[in-house]
Amino acid sequence: MYYFILLIALLSAELLYFRLADNFNIIDKPNERSSHTRITLRGGGIVFPVGILIYFFSNGFEYLWFVSGLLLIAGVSFVDDIRGVSQKNRLLFHMTAMLLLFCQWELFSLSWYYLFLVLIFCIGIINAYNFMDGINGITGGYSLAVIGMFWYIDRYVVSFIDPGLLYVTGLSLLVFNFFNFRKKAKCFAGDVGSVSMAFVILFILGKLILRTQDLSYMILLVVYGIDSLLTIVHRIILRENIFEAHRKHAYQLLANELKWPHTYVATIYMVLQILIFVGYEWLHEWRFYYLMGVVLTLSFIYCGLIGKYGKLHCNH
Repeated sequence: MYYFILLIALLSAELLYFRLADNFNIIDKPNERSSHTRITLRGGGIVFPVGILIYFFSNGFEYLWFVSGLLLIAGVSFVDDIRGVSQKNRLLFHMTAMLLLFCQWELFSLSWYYLFLVLIFCIGIINAYNFMDGINGITGGYSLAVIGMFWYIDRYVVSFIDPGLLYVTGLSLLVFNFFNFRKKAKCFAGDVGSVSMAFVILFILGKLILRTQDLSYMILLVVYGIDSLLTIVHRIILRENIFEAHRKHAYQLLANELKWPHTYVATIYMVLQILIFVGYEWLHEWRFYYLMGVVLTLSFIYCGLIGKYGKLHCNH
């Protein structure tokens, strides 16, 4: 009953935000780098931090440092959605939020250079997750798949986090997907949604790795990871500014140049990540060899797509 009421509360919050966004003209206008053609409400992903706040107040202020960091990074991202924030200021807020997350993870016993490396790596993950938010359904669908895998691990493999956090995150994703995982999206996640969800997933993944001391669980983000990393490498080779918007991700190539439906591409990313996880659990004894095999296979697929169809993007 509690989660049903929570679902209704999240749905109501999302609908209320739509009215506010429409009134204050918080919209996403398509441009030459966009994968959409219609003016659409931006910032629908605000339901993610709202869900975490509800969890926080109804569960005895659990994970205080994490929630503080989430509110900080969600706040600056929402401002960025409305009127833009300089890269310098955005980076400052991201670093501060990550330091709060380090407090939650209890990492400050590590040497400063390890903390610095983890900081750079985590900020990279957050920004890569944000860059992957470019077509209908991909952020909400992929994130829901990842949260489902976290739930399976916590339930059947090793207990590492309060399952209530997973349920609340899953419900907020269901609400968002109802309005976004469709041919004509009612709203986009915006930076507030993609960055917030990246922060939540990063926190949960960090808890899992710290609990198990097993870095191979990074495989839970391998599909996004390979697409993001190789796209960055590709753009560096082309001498492009990697911080500027573009349409060179593999999913963008499929959706824009090959004209595959957005929801079809998003579903492929979801299903592929789930199948990889199933194989990981099945071959867990050889997990590091399996991880390397998956990375190489996805890299070959990416290079094949770019090699065969990349010229379509150049022509466009």
